[in-house]
Amino acid sequence: MEPTAGSPGLPALRLLCHERSLLSPPSPSPLRWLVGAPRFLPPFTVAAALRSLHGDPDLPREADEIRGLLPRGFDIVGALLVGGGGEGSSGADASSRALELARSLRQRLFGEAASHGMVGGCMDAATGEIRFVASESGESKAVEGSEVVWEDEPGKLLWEKGCLLRCVLPLKLPLYVPADEVSGIEERFSSLIESTVAKLREPHVSYLVEGPITSPEESPRSIILHGDNLSSVSHLPHNESTKRCSPNVVSCSEFFSAKRCNLSLTRENADAIQITVLSNQSVSSSKAGITPVIEYYPAPAPASLSVINLKLDILCYSSVDFPVAAAVSELVIPGLADQMRIMKKVIASELTQQPQLSPYHFIPPGLPIPVTTIYDSRYGEIEEKQSALRRDLHIRLGLPLDRPLLRISNTLTFGGMRKKEKNASRSGSSLLRDVHREIPSSGVSSGIISLIDGSYEYYHYLHDGIDDNGWGCAYRSLQTIVSWYRLQQYTSIDVPSHSQQTLTSSQQLFLTREIQQTLVEIGDKDPSFIGSREWIGAIELSFVLDKLLGVSFYSFSIFLCGWRTNVSCKIINVRSGDELPEKCRELAMHFETQGTPVMIGGGVLAYTLLGVDYNEASGDCAFLILDPHYTGADDMKKIVNSGWCGWKKSVDSKGRSFFLKDKFYNLLLPQRPNMV
Repeated sequence: MEPTAGSPGLPALRLLCHERSLLSPPSPSPLRWLVGAPRFLPPFTVAAALRSLHGDPDLPREADEIRGLLPRGFDIVGALLVGGGGEGSSGADASSRALELARSLRQRLFGEAASHGMVGGCMDAATGEIRFVASESGESKAVEGSEVVWEDEPGKLLWEKGCLLRCVLPLKLPLYVPADEVSGIEERFSSLIESTVAKLREPHVSYLVEGPITSPEESPRSIILHGDNLSSVSHLPHNESTKRCSPNVVSCSEFFSAKRCNLSLTRENADAIQITVLSNQSVSSSKAGITPVIEYYPAPAPASLSVINLKLDILCYSSVDFPVAAAVSELVIPGLADQMRIMKKVIASELTQQPQLSPYHFIPPGLPIPVTTIYDSRYGEIEEKQSALRRDLHIRLGLPLDRPLLRISNTLTFGGMRKKEKNASRSGSSLLRDVHREIPSSGVSSGIISLIDGSYEYYHYLHDGIDDNGWGCAYRSLQTIVSWYRLQQYTSIDVPSHSQQTLTSSQQLFLTREIQQTLVEIGDKDPSFIGSREWIGAIELSFVLDKLLGVSFYSFSIFLCGWRTNVSCKIINVRSGDELPEKCRELAMHFETQGTPVMIGGGVLAYTLLGVDYNEASGDCAFLILDPHYTGADDMKKIVNSGWCGWKKSVDSKGRSFFLKDKFYNLLLPQRPNMV
């Protein structure tokens, strides 16, 4: 138990997940499975919550699906009923019922009762108040809890003292089936999987353990562990002398730089200890120096041969102080066995078709822990079967249903420093992001601020080594808008550039010359326009999208990363800059519901609009402008202080107009695609 001040001897519930992850978005079931890491985190610590998808619940289905989703090292530590336990039930009854459900699920997941503390609780959906009971072990008597603590930095406890291990293991398994035993093929396949699982601990199997490369100056630490001595070493003495004489007591922390104190996890770069499975068949020879011999066993009857291809890819979570040999024995090998058995269930029903199963790892926004999904690569990502699977995963993980957070392009990137450098070069991560977060208030009295929802990159004049000063502002605004779609994970395409050397042929449509060529082809411009530095605006860009991508004035599709991302778009026209404040209510609704950056074009200038501050009663308003006309270095302080990103009023305190009275303006409002 973890006593708390004022409540001696009573358990406290510690939540690393956000309160909103338990409440929103709404789900059909009120049941939340509470996930922790009881071997490595303090008792009654909840790292994440998963929603129940199946009925009352259907525990066998819940266990089968959660087993493949959670990396080993994470475990079920309880359950929570949001909104109570049903009509007529008290809080204590609901909490006890939740605890029993959690115990039953955990038993199905691992085949044994939990030895760690577990909790059951109920949460008032209106107030967020949680009442719970807790037991020190899976079957001990439950007592009422005393306090609920919400952590301000949910990822800190998980990743400052924790780490990931990853093992990728491709397998080709020969399945022999006698011609007269076709009906027993599933049983033989099951036996083949179980025999493969057993071999993971045989003497001829070894495990190469390598740390990530976290800086160019260092080489990764590596050791080899042998299958015949991979017994549990959790309780071996841990000191310098034993570490020197045996790799079995080397802790996971030894594989990370001594200077690295924060093992935080990001999608772009996830550091993990890499585990490679090796097989040395000569170890099984009975005499030293004897060359292995190939033995031939003729089949007693005609048989067919099928080769089952499995691609295993697992993650495990461990404390950095945990011996790496124990992590391999107690986390990695059981994790490989779990994934093989999960794939067996899918493949057994379609042995003649052989599903092409591939595991992928994600850490979507709002979820502190990584999860693993298995997709069948026979189906494209936009096919109904894959979309339905992702939708169910979104519901279970409490993710929004209007953004593609679990597509293959959004998987975790592993590989240490080498991968990090590659990603930085490819993604343009050196660009400034979310410049507006440093902006002071707008000065609108009692106004309501409505802002862009998500991240973007700031593109302006002279980026990419291209001198587009005086004519490229609309193109730069387009780059910022595309960066928003990329960073919100609607696509993995690189942001389009003026520079032809950095673009693939499929991206050439975004090039200045290609846009100009299209405008000539549709009759909007004369042939002399091609190669010029003439300015274009929102309407011209709509013409280009209509020609190349089937875009209308009110809806269009962008072909991004191999699939068509359906994007609705609205265009607002005003006859004068003086009329823009009249559109503030409509713009505020756009940012509240869509959250995408808006392109403003008027006269010979283009801007990117990131938000509005609007007082509906007085009509006072301000526009948050990201100005692409900036030509200096990417200095956040200079950009903000000089007003290149800042709040602009239609008419400032000195009577100066930001938007020109004698120019018309067109606003391009991209909509957020409704997709998973």
